[in-house]
Amino acid sequence: MKLSARNALTGKIESIHKGAVTTTVKVDVGNGIHVTSSITNDAAEDLGLKVGDAVTAIIKSSDVIIGK
Repeated sequence: MKLSARNALTGKIESIHKGAVTTTVKVDVGNGIHVTSSITNDAAEDLGLKVGDAVTAIIKSSDVIIGK
């Protein structure tokens, strides 16, 4: 699979929480860093996601907001 996104972080699924419409997927990408993604329930089911699965978090964004 080729993508236009340049930021890809590999890791393992740490948790999955299914809501009414979306599923939240928390990915451990190492060094104590986690990335959380909100995807549709249909997408989560199509991918067959399970805790412990090796996945890639692909980040495509023109803005990065930092707060303190």
